[in-house]
Amino acid sequence: MKFLIVRFSSIGDVVLTTPVVRCIKEQQPEAIIHFITKKSYKAVLDANPYIDQLITIEHSIDEVLETLKENNYDFVIDLHHNIRTFRLKRSLKRPSSAFPKKNFSKFLLTTFKLNRLPKVHVVDRYFETVKQFKIVPDNKPADFFLTEKDELELSDYALLPKQYLAVSMGAQFATKQMPILLLKKVLTQIDCPIVLLGGDVDVARADELTSQLTNKKIINFCGTVTLKQSAFLLKQSALLLTGDTGLMHIASCFEIPIVSVWGNTVPDFGMYAYYPTKPELATIHEVKGLSCRPCSKIGYQKCPKKHFNCMNLQDETKIIEAITKFLQKTNVSTQ
Repeated sequence: MKFLIVRFSSIGDVVLTTPVVRCIKEQQPEAIIHFITKKSYKAVLDANPYIDQLITIEHSIDEVLETLKENNYDFVIDLHHNIRTFRLKRSLKRPSSAFPKKNFSKFLLTTFKLNRLPKVHVVDRYFETVKQFKIVPDNKPADFFLTEKDELELSDYALLPKQYLAVSMGAQFATKQMPILLLKKVLTQIDCPIVLLGGDVDVARADELTSQLTNKKIINFCGTVTLKQSAFLLKQSALLLTGDTGLMHIASCFEIPIVSVWGNTVPDFGMYAYYPTKPELATIHEVKGLSCRPCSKIGYQKCPKKHFNCMNLQDETKIIEAITKFLQKTNVSTQ
């Protein structure tokens, strides 16, 4: 059977589709799997051995529509479920299924603070699209595959495997990012090497943080390494400190302990770190009881209320305690 799996964005969402890809291939080895995503997320999937063909677009499905029609798929698995995928499925005229996005329930939660969302991870909702083929979860983490060319020589940076704390500096939206002041309060109390990860847009924040922690051993990789090299650095880390980010989901692929700090979004949306059999590997820190939270299912570039209390009122003591416990369990040496 020939499947087309559809998920256009973003990093974390694409990562979380990989258990479905893996389980189809392992439970139906004769299946042929094509996956379509945006070119900017190609690195998430291009080394995945369970995908027979990866198809990418820059902006529009029109770029590849004729090719998709010629591929004559038996079934389309829609793991994005939006207007664009509706148009794609209508054009292909093939049997399909789409995951339950729960947009109305998300609207109720963000607008009226009424939580009607099921306590189900988004990965398990993804699997509802393949139930008719008797594909079931294998309770393993998501996948992020690396090759030798993605590796860095840690010794070039005076780093040792599993002996440093990784910190995700960025997020797609500013209201998911930990403020510099909060990061400074937390990292001041951490006595091990610190690695900062992020893209070009995170360089200024990373430089600001580094300038305020001159007595710490900090290696700033923001804007200097690829996404896959960042994934390698995550895989070699002892622990990740992060907001609600794509790097959080990449770290979960390698079963790295995660201390996650949540701003305007909430874990109730089902996008927390995916540890189906090892939930103890992740801690969640959030300011509960705020009348304005969650204000959005994705985020904003600045707090709509201008106070950013969902991050500014975080209890840094509990965050430090969680980091310290994980570091002690993994026998991380101090500087």
